[in-house]
Amino acid sequence: MARNLVLWLVIAAVLLTVFNNFSVETQSQQINYSQFVEEVNRDQIRRVIIDGQSIIATRANGDIYETVRPAIQDPKLMDDLLQHNVVVEGRKPEQQSVWMQLLVAAFPVLIILAIFMFFMRQMQGGMGGGRGGPMSFGKSKARLISEDQIKTTFADVAGCDEAKDDVAELVEFLKDPGKFQRLGGRIPRGVLMAGPPGTGKTLLAKAIAGEAKVPFFTIS
Repeated sequence: MARNLVLWLVIAAVLLTVFNNFSVETQSQQINYSQFVEEVNRDQIRRVIIDGQSIIATRANGDIYETVRPAIQDPKLMDDLLQHNVVVEGRKPEQQSVWMQLLVAAFPVLIILAIFMFFMRQMQGGMGGGRGGPMSFGKSKARLISEDQIKTTFADVAGCDEAKDDVAELVEFLKDPGKFQRLGGRIPRGVLMAGPPGTGKTLLAKAIAGEAKVPFFTIS
C-alpha cells in the first residue's frame, strides 16, 4: 500500500513538473532587436507585450514575432513606442502555487524514498529474502492453516494404523484438554515422527489437526 502510494506521488510530481516547466506557448518567429526598433520607427508595430527581457510584438498585418532586449538600458524605447501609438502591455511574472512549490521541493525526496523502498523490497524478495538471506533473520516461515480449512482426517492416511493408534490419545487431549488436566495430565511438548520421505509424516500431522479440529502450522 505504501509503496503504491509513493509510486503515484512520484508519477504526479513528474507530470506536474513537466507541465509546469514546458507549458505550450504561442509560436512566434525571432528577429533581432535592431530590426524591432526600426519597425517601431516606421509605424509597423501595433502592439507589444514586454515580459522581462523578452518582447513579443504584433505587426500591423497581424504577424507576431519575438525579440530580446539587450542587457543595456534603453530608456528611449518606451518614448518611441508611445510616440508611434504602439499599445504596450506588461506580463506579470508567473508564480507557482504553494502546493506546486511544495511538490517540486519534495520531488527529490520522493525519488530517494521510492528508490530506497525498491531496494528494500528487492533485498526482502528474491535477492535476499529467501532461505538464508540477510533480511530473513528473525522471520518465521510458518504458515497457519485454520481448523475450518483442514479436511484431512485419519481416513485419508493409509498404511499407518500403528502410528494412528499411538497419536489417538494426543487427539483426545487436543479435543478436550480439561479432562486430562483435571487428572494432572500434560500434553507432550512435541511428537517426533521418524521415517523416510514420502511415508506420510506430514499427512499424519495434518490428520491429527483435522481430527482434533485445531489449527495446523506448516513450515518447510
